[in-house]
Amino acid sequence: MSVLYFIACAAGPARHVDAGVRVAQDAGWEVCLILTPSAARWWEPRLSELSELSGHPVRDQYKLPHQTDALPRADAMLVAPLTTTSACKWAAGITDTVALGLPAEGVHLGLPVVAMPFWSTALGAQPAVGHAVETLRGQGVRVVFAPGEPHPPKRGDDGGFPWRAGLDALTRA
Repeated sequence: MSVLYFIACAAGPARHVDAGVRVAQDAGWEVCLILTPSAARWWEPRLSELSELSGHPVRDQYKLPHQTDALPRADAMLVAPLTTTSACKWAAGITDTVALGLPAEGVHLGLPVVAMPFWSTALGAQPAVGHAVETLRGQGVRVVFAPGEPHPPKRGDDGGFPWRAGLDALTRA
């Protein structure tokens, strides 16, 4: 079984990341879940459920230098959902969270990395966002926009996020 680092940023679908984990597991992946600090706050009272589901601790912070890594080495990474903030920071090389540091390093180590944005047309209209997407693609990140993305403001389908599309893109990578 291959190890997938499943990385979720704080966009609406992150509230349903457990469904995404199940889809990945059903596809044969051993899933290690990494959340941005904001996404982790959304799950704070139920983080243990996510750990139990994945079979690994959920990471949202960098480990301390004296700590051993509790996660197995990744074979691939899926960043879903990806926010405009995280896309811009990642493309600029700002890896102040483990959720950004892992894929920023992973793509340059030759791992397949897929990112699935979830943002509104209003946020996506910022010029920096388009530049970030192109920068990430130029580094080898496969950025996959699901049908309907970007979505009109306040009309994103949080619960219907197509996790499988990201996994299929990893299979093709």
